[in-house]
Amino acid sequence: MILYLHGFRSSPQSMKARLVGERMAALGLTDQLISPQLPASPKLAMELAQSLIAGVPAEQLSIIGSSLGGYYATWLAERVGCRAVLLNPAVVPSLDLDKHVGVTTQYHSDEPFEFKREYIDELRALEVSKISKPERYFLIAATGDEVLDYRDMVAHYQGARQHIIDGSDHAISEFPQYLDEVLGFCGVGARA
Repeated sequence: MILYLHGFRSSPQSMKARLVGERMAALGLTDQLISPQLPASPKLAMELAQSLIAGVPAEQLSIIGSSLGGYYATWLAERVGCRAVLLNPAVVPSLDLDKHVGVTTQYHSDEPFEFKREYIDELRALEVSKISKPERYFLIAATGDEVLDYRDMVAHYQGARQHIIDGSDHAISEFPQYLDEVLGFCGVGARA
């Protein structure tokens, strides 16, 4: 089972989420992917995620998290004990997202949502100061990320498997070339 967690202002319609879904469908594993629309509240987002994976044994679960979803994936992986792939993950989103308090829209629609001040405290409550088992993590970080500093990611996931992309961007525009490696880490056959 794979749980895909999108980033801030994103959705299951993001390029990376769609590519993971398409590959899982091609492999006949559509029922093994959960890719929910996360609420703006970090607390509610994690309650939703936990409800969706309830009863799935840790050894049968992998979480793929992009940006803020990577922050969430880290918190969940620490709680559940499963594997996690982190795609340009946020490391300290309470600092980065403070400037986004207020009403904004999602990237893949014009649907408005409100990011409330209390969500910053909810983010802090999910902080993982140090990962406990680096071997359960796979970091893909781009040096050209225009939103987050890849060096923070590298330091935070020290000891984990890491693929540092020279250049690229926050979205990891060339994600298709890393998809097989991501799914392989998740324990999914990579070729359709």
